[in-house]
Amino acid sequence: MLGAIAGDIAGSVYEGWPTKRKDVPLFGPDATFTDDTVLTVAVADALLGARDYVQAIRSYARRHPHRGYGGGFRQWMAASDPKPYYSFGNGSAMRVSPVAFACDSKQEVLREAQCSAECTHNHLEGIKGAQAAALATYLARIGADKESIRAEIAGRFEYDLARTVDEIRPVYVFDVTCQGSVPEAIIAFLDSTDYEDAIRNAISLGGDSDTQACIAGGIAEAYYKTIPDDILRQVRKRLSADLWSKTVEFYRQFGTEATLAQLGHLDAG
Repeated sequence: MLGAIAGDIAGSVYEGWPTKRKDVPLFGPDATFTDDTVLTVAVADALLGARDYVQAIRSYARRHPHRGYGGGFRQWMAASDPKPYYSFGNGSAMRVSPVAFACDSKQEVLREAQCSAECTHNHLEGIKGAQAAALATYLARIGADKESIRAEIAGRFEYDLARTVDEIRPVYVFDVTCQGSVPEAIIAFLDSTDYEDAIRNAISLGGDSDTQACIAGGIAEAYYKTIPDDILRQVRKRLSADLWSKTVEFYRQFGTEATLAQLGHLDAG
């Protein structure tokens, strides 16, 4: 979850000014959390049992209204009786990482990912994107190697994961659909050497950088088991108090002792 949030913040600057480089600043003065982070924390809140997905997502979005939501989502957020709007945008995949940390089986991950998606993104591709991102993160969390993750996601969801970041980068263009951005975000993780390299890979595609770094970062956190302290400090500095406190609460229930110790050190500092 923190891996996804850090990826969102790092990629936020490059969504409007895409880059094909990896050696770019990750946390410049304009780096900030976007709708990806807000809705990730909303999903975490729902998983903690405070409310259902519709209530949680609408509550957090209304509390943080100017964070880059799409037009369809804004209408849903404001509706008196919100209904899913058949979206296949990558908003379903960007917010799903907490599911992979809260669930304890493939079946539970797939079911919960669908539930978290379909309150807004009830198109097959929207659900599939959320399930693929969540399952890749879950498999990484339980110790699967990269080739096993690649094979499972490619086989189950029919995503082309045989490409490399270097092959994708020169021809890739901005794409906010699940089918046009989630496979590439997963590849950004698969081609990485560590957590930071995963989010740099995602940003360097030159696409929907905050969301793709969010997805890749969530998987990378689960796989590499740690996020560098300097990156976590940047997250802590930029998150609002309510988002940080709910994130810490989520880790108290579903996180590792090592990560909790890191978070405690940040708060103490």
